Amino acid sequence: MDAVTTPPPYVPEASPAPARTDRIVYSGRPFEFRKIVTRGAVLEFFTVGFYRFWLATDLRRYLWSHTSVDGDAPEYTGTAKELLLGLLFATAILAPIFLLYFLVGLEAERYQAFASIPLIVFFYVFSQFATYRARRYRMTRTVWRGVRLWMTGSGWAYAWRASLWMLLTIVTIGFALPWAEAALERYKARHTHYGTLAGRFEGTGWGLFKRGWWLWLLSLFIVTIPFTYPLYKAIVWRWWVSGIRFDGVSFASDLRRGAMMGPYWKLVGWMLVLLLLDGMVLGSAFGVAWLLHGGSAQATTLALRDSYLATGLGLLNYFAVMLAFGAVKRIYLIRDVWQRVAQSVTVHNLDVADDVAALGDQASALGEGFADSLDVAGF
Repeated sequence: MDAVTTPPPYVPEASPAPARTDRIVYSGRPFEFRKIVTRGAVLEFFTVGFYRFWLATDLRRYLWSHTSVDGDAPEYTGTAKELLLGLLFATAILAPIFLLYFLVGLEAERYQAFASIPLIVFFYVFSQFATYRARRYRMTRTVWRGVRLWMTGSGWAYAWRASLWMLLTIVTIGFALPWAEAALERYKARHTHYGTLAGRFEGTGWGLFKRGWWLWLLSLFIVTIPFTYPLYKAIVWRWWVSGIRFDGVSFASDLRRGAMMGPYWKLVGWMLVLLLLDGMVLGSAFGVAWLLHGGSAQATTLALRDSYLATGLGLLNYFAVMLAFGAVKRIYLIRDVWQRVAQSVTVHNLDVADDVAALGDQASALGEGFADSLDVAGF
């Protein structure tokens, strides 16, 4: 009689592990960031602005290192020296262009009414080129888990796209803006990589238009722009984050529509306070000069106009006010916006980023130099 065989015990198949999801955490403290900004503004004043390269580097390192996902924060590896050399190279390239344009303008004085148009067009196109190259620089100086981000693509190709889209946006009174934003983000994203992971952007112009079409209508009344613009920025931030992909890694944002009202209105409020305080200082200085000149407003005005000391102090005052505006802008439009956006983001399918190989080279800081020379540098 055959032996009775016992069937093997049933072992259920292991279900696949759920895709890993994590929330981005921002751990920076407001007073720490303000301390860096305040110290930087003072040093910028005494170095006639040259400290801004070190300040930008310190701020980026602080923000990067205090923003983590899955327990790891990215590292910013750029240096102030790179930014300074980039600006010097950019200045060497731009200076002959400005000189040539100046000489041509002298030879064509009767066409002065139209002479500024080519310069404005050149500035806009070149600023878009600089913006793209600056972004490329910052990407290649950002490392997460030992793997750097990197970019390819042409700054000039991006500049012409941005310029043509801007022309269409102007012609349509802003109606084409959502499609312009989507097209430019797709170009940037498809040339962005994290190691061997390729980036792409899945947001659409129609998707952005559906979220903010009513803001476009309200903005046709110019007086409403101070209210509609912060709302628009919050909508764009949420739309942009939710469209980012790195192969299987995706992002989602739950940023509230009114999240940007606070930073933008705090910026406006502080600027008004600074203007008021500066007006009081200037008024007091004029009052002292008025007393010294026997109470004659005309004599005081003439004396101040012809005084080298008064001119120098006026320039220093203007520089100090601009630095104060810059400090306030960094606190509210960089730090506060960064915190609000970062804390709204959830990253999905993080497992895809576990076995990424390093790839890509560092980009030159020349693009950042161009952006800085044209005052279009970003974060």
